[in-house]
Amino acid sequence: MEFAKDSIPKIIVVGGGAGGLELVTKLGRKLGKKGKADVSLIDNTQTHIWKPLLHEVAAGTLDSHQDEIEYLGQAMHSGFRFRRGRMDGLDRDNKTISLAPTLNSDGLEIIPRRSFDYDYLVIAVGSISHDFGVTGVAEHCLFLDTTAQAENFQTQLIEAYVRAHTQGRPVDEGQLAIAIVGAGATGVELSAQLYEVSHLLSAYGLDEVKPTDVKISIIEAADRVLPGLPENLSRATEVELGKLGVSVLNDERVIEVTADEIRTESGKAIPAAIKVWAAGIKAPPFLTELGLATNHINQIEVKQTLQSLTDDDIYAIGDCCACPWEGHEGNVPPRAQAAHQMASLAYKSITRRLVGKSLPDYHYHDHGSLVSLGKYSTVGNMMGKLSKGSLMVEGFLARMMYLSLYKMHQVALFGFFRVGMLSLSHLFRRSVHPKIKLH
Repeated sequence: MEFAKDSIPKIIVVGGGAGGLELVTKLGRKLGKKGKADVSLIDNTQTHIWKPLLHEVAAGTLDSHQDEIEYLGQAMHSGFRFRRGRMDGLDRDNKTISLAPTLNSDGLEIIPRRSFDYDYLVIAVGSISHDFGVTGVAEHCLFLDTTAQAENFQTQLIEAYVRAHTQGRPVDEGQLAIAIVGAGATGVELSAQLYEVSHLLSAYGLDEVKPTDVKISIIEAADRVLPGLPENLSRATEVELGKLGVSVLNDERVIEVTADEIRTESGKAIPAAIKVWAAGIKAPPFLTELGLATNHINQIEVKQTLQSLTDDDIYAIGDCCACPWEGHEGNVPPRAQAAHQMASLAYKSITRRLVGKSLPDYHYHDHGSLVSLGKYSTVGNMMGKLSKGSLMVEGFLARMMYLSLYKMHQVALFGFFRVGMLSLSHLFRRSVHPKIKLH
């Protein structure tokens, strides 16, 4: 694509998740600050939380208001524009996208419908939960796709504890039963955080509720927890969950969710006052209405360059992208490390296109997986040249590696010095604030 001498290319990134925010930050610093491109981020919310931390927000062990990133602030520091809004249309012929009106909590319009021109468009809108059409899921289950949903879970959890603490009688059977459908990383990590919370809340004065009153169950359709990861990692994780008193029900496919219980195909009925659905993902449905090639879970199908199959000026990265995984069946898995790698590739691709260079291909490098079980344990596997295949890691080493993943994300956004300062301030803050959000 050629640009007039008096114009600069317009680059729009839709979606401020891990991959989208890293990409727009790098493009803003490289091109936006120097006036070489007009770089914009579009997101329907005003702040960013690293999605792998949402289970901690839900449990209350992470206060989203202390760890969130303001898009406007990041834009000011990094040389890009932030536009609040939800994309709902694409005109490829005229190279414009449309944003739906933004309403406030009272339903009043605060931002009208708008449209923006682009030369290069990157769609990075992530994923949402997939209920597979199971009866009652939408009505009776909580989800952890967004910060707002995680905060809603935490609010319901605290209210349930306070109600049980002040009711003047022993906790009723099942009153504090929590059932999590799906034993992927989110479900497993959430269960461990909830176990920790049950002890912390008692320590902070809600001692009419005993930790043993909280019954945590994980229900998984596959024959083991973490079915997408190596079997030795699954076994180690299930052992640790057993030590925490988490009930794991494998080989149980959920067929219905009611207000009081979860029913499985085998005939089991698991009582639960709080029900969480973490059993699968799909890309947002609006992607199928843009005229781009998509798959059965709404993901945009892309080439190895991450350009959409339909339009070379449109890229997709992260969970909303269906990119073939070389040497494997299926596509690159929806993981944070994949989004990070895709953001780096898209950055190289766009900056190379602007100077007429050839585009690099995306090759996913699986560096292994880590699953945090709160302060009690972390398990995982390393993959690659250093480990010569797959190496199991547990305990302190695995915990440090897990924490480093978030630090790497922060470094991509802020640089090493600011991340060092943030880490120090976090240590001081932890020394004076409760270990759990209590409201």
